[in-house]
Amino acid sequence: MKKKALVVYYTQSGQLKNIIDAVITPLQDDFDFVFEELKPEPEFPFPWKGMSFYQSFPESVQEIPCRLQPFSFNPDEDFDLVILGYQPWYLSPSIPVSSFLRTNAARKVMNGKPVITILGCRNMWVMAQERIKERIALPGGKLVGNIVLADRHPNLVSVITIVRWMLKGEKKGKGLYGHLFPESGVDREEIRAASKFGGQIRKSFDENKLDTLQNELLALGAVDIKPVLLAIEKRGYMMFRPWSEFVLRKGGAGDPAREGRLRMFRAYLFAVIYLVSPFGSIVFRLIYTLNPGKKRKMIQRYAKIT
Repeated sequence: MKKKALVVYYTQSGQLKNIIDAVITPLQDDFDFVFEELKPEPEFPFPWKGMSFYQSFPESVQEIPCRLQPFSFNPDEDFDLVILGYQPWYLSPSIPVSSFLRTNAARKVMNGKPVITILGCRNMWVMAQERIKERIALPGGKLVGNIVLADRHPNLVSVITIVRWMLKGEKKGKGLYGHLFPESGVDREEIRAASKFGGQIRKSFDENKLDTLQNELLALGAVDIKPVLLAIEKRGYMMFRPWSEFVLRKGGAGDPAREGRLRMFRAYLFAVIYLVSPFGSIVFRLIYTLNPGKKRKMIQRYAKIT
């Protein structure tokens, strides 16, 4: 008899769904899958227009929920596995996913069930995953695996390409831009190779060894912690909290009254990325060179699922 798995995800470009499909390909003979694509009301635009991308900043950081269309899955159904696919927005879980995790349906369906998270993202995801862990554990869900496929291009390069993709809808630019910059997003070959993770998930279920699944996934390269980027991310997350509160004092989601503060935040964001973070990278790289034990502890802590 086949097991049953619920796959909940939110994607704008479709990349995350491609990643999920690759991961679960080896599981098709063992599981019946129920797919739940989260649908916000109203939909977030893609490509993003004007200030709409920055308008999502404070709600992302503060995890203020949006309205979602009614779910098609039955939260009372007894699933053997829950897969949650998401992207970080502003170092936090995307608004649709954080909204889902606050629903009674999410709490009910995850209670007592193994959960696997799958991320498709740029390169900074750890702070978002730390919050996802809490949301899964709260109703009694058990996180047994985490798989992260990220853009592997240099940090400053990936900022340029991801912004173009989000604002223009183009993974690969044209003309001179296309010659100077790579295609945005997760490498297509890496997505195709993600089936190796599904093979391990299948084996762990067959052997009833879900408690050691994450260790096996790590051995396959499911998570790549970059301490220098993580150090920058942690400090960015600390600054995003007061900035989001500063913007929210001017109004709620979509309020034009807060656009002035969002423009200030946009200027701050790019100044930090292009002026401060390169210097920070040098400092943190030096720290971890002189203190390799600190680097190892950081990797071990954040690669785990607990």
